[in-house]
Amino acid sequence: MTTDHDAGKRWLALIVLCLGVLMIVLDTTIVNVALPSIREDLKFSETSLVWVVNAYMLTFGGCLLLGGRLGDLYGHKRLFLVGLTLFTLASLGCGLAQSQGVLVAARAVQGLGGAVVTAVALSLIMMLFTDATERAKAMGVYGFVCAGGGSIGVLLGGLLTSTLSWHWIFLVNLPIGALVFALFVKLVPAVHSSSEGHKLDAGGAVTVTASLMLAVYAIVNGNEAGWRSAQTLGLLGASVALLGLFLAIEARVRSPLVPLALFRLRNVATSNVIGVLWAAAMFAWFFISALYMQLVLGYGPMQVGLAFLPANLIMAAFSLGLSAKIVMRFGLRGPIGVGLLLAAAGLLLFAFAPVDGRFALHVLPSMALIGVGAGMALNPVLLAAMNDVEPGDAGLASGLVNTSFMMGGALGLAVLASLSAARTGALAAAGAPNAVALTGGYHVAFAAGAVFGIVAALLGLFVLRAAPRATGAPAEAQPAGAA
Repeated sequence: MTTDHDAGKRWLALIVLCLGVLMIVLDTTIVNVALPSIREDLKFSETSLVWVVNAYMLTFGGCLLLGGRLGDLYGHKRLFLVGLTLFTLASLGCGLAQSQGVLVAARAVQGLGGAVVTAVALSLIMMLFTDATERAKAMGVYGFVCAGGGSIGVLLGGLLTSTLSWHWIFLVNLPIGALVFALFVKLVPAVHSSSEGHKLDAGGAVTVTASLMLAVYAIVNGNEAGWRSAQTLGLLGASVALLGLFLAIEARVRSPLVPLALFRLRNVATSNVIGVLWAAAMFAWFFISALYMQLVLGYGPMQVGLAFLPANLIMAAFSLGLSAKIVMRFGLRGPIGVGLLLAAAGLLLFAFAPVDGRFALHVLPSMALIGVGAGMALNPVLLAAMNDVEPGDAGLASGLVNTSFMMGGALGLAVLASLSAARTGALAAAGAPNAVALTGGYHVAFAAGAVFGIVAALLGLFVLRAAPRATGAPAEAQPAGAA
C-alpha cells in the first residue's frame, strides 16, 4: 500500500509532467498568432512562411510513435529529459533566429523534442497511477492541459507578440523548461517496463518514421500542391509503400517496434480510430471558428482567445473532477458517445452562424456545448487507448494515440479547409459578398466536422468493449472507489 507521502509526491509529479506537456501544446498554436510578425521581420514569402509551422508538424507527427517506443526500451524518465532538453534548446535557437533557415531548422528540432515529451509523459502517468480512481483523475488533469492549452497559446501569443516581440513566444520556454527539468529530476521516480533492455527494431523505426513524415508532408501541403498533383499522390504512395514494408518487417522481427498483436485489442484499435475522427472535428472547431470570428465577425487575436475561454473553463471543470467521477460511474462508452455527440451538436450550431453573428447568440452556445462534450470525452478516450496494454508497451500505446490525434487533426484540417475553400470560391464566383462567401465555406467545414464527431461517437457507443481488460481499470458499471 502506498503512503500518503508517496501519493502526494505522485500528484506533484503529475503537475510537473503536465507543465512539460503544456509547454509543448502551447507551442502548436502560439506561433500562429506571431506568423505575420515573423514574416515581416525575416522576409518570408507566403509559400515559405508555412514551413515555420510545417517543419514542426513534420518531425512532431513523424516521431511520436518512435519517441514512445524509445521510452519503453531505454527508460521513460531518461527519454522525457532528453526530449525536454531538445525542445528547450531548440526554443532558444528559434528565439535567437535571425534568418529563415535557422528558424525552420530549430522548429524541426522542437518538433522532435516535443514528440518525445508528449509520448513519454502519457505513459509515465499511466505507470505512476495504477489505481482506477486515481488514474481517471490524473488523466482528467492531463486531458485538461491538452484541451485547453491551444486556446491559452492564442492568448499568450497575442500578448507576447504585441507587448514584446515574436522572439519571446519561443524564449518564454527557457525558464519553463529549466524549471520542469529540475522538478522532474527531483519528483518523478524512475519507472521500468518489461521492454527495457530490448534492442531497437531499427528497420521498423526507419520505415514507420519515414512513412509518417511523408504522410504529414503530403497532407500539410495538399491544398497548396493540389490533392491530385503528382507530388501529393507520389508522396502518399511512397508513404503507403513504406507502411507496407514496415508491417512486413514487424511480422518477422523478433523484437518488433510495434507488436502487431496490439491492434487485435479492440479498445486500442477503436480508440485510435476515434482519435483520428475526433481530432479532425476538433481542428474544425479551433481553426475554422477562429477564422470565422476574425475574418467575418472582425474579432482581434485577443478577442478570439477570450471567445474560447468559456469552452476552456467548462473543460477545466470536467477534466479536473467531473470527468473522473463520470468514468468511474458510467465507464468509458457512455461518456465518449454522449460527449462526442454534444461536441458535434456544437459544431452544427456553428454551421448555422450568420454573417452578422453575435457572441451571446451564435458563438457562446456552440462553445459551451463543445466544452462540455470535449471535457466529458477526452479522458475516457485516452483511458480506452491505454488501459488494455501491458506496462512494457505503455510508451508505444501513448505514441499510437498521440499519432492518431496528430494525423487526424492534420488530415481533417486539410480536408475541411479544401471543402471550405471550394464552397467559398463557388459563392464568390456567383457574386456573393466576401463575408457571405467565407461564411458559406465555414458552414460546410463545420458540418463536415460534425459528421466526423458523430461517427466517432457511434464507434464509442457500439464498438468499444464495455469493460477494459486491465486490472484496476474502470469497469462499465463499477462504482467509484470499487476495488
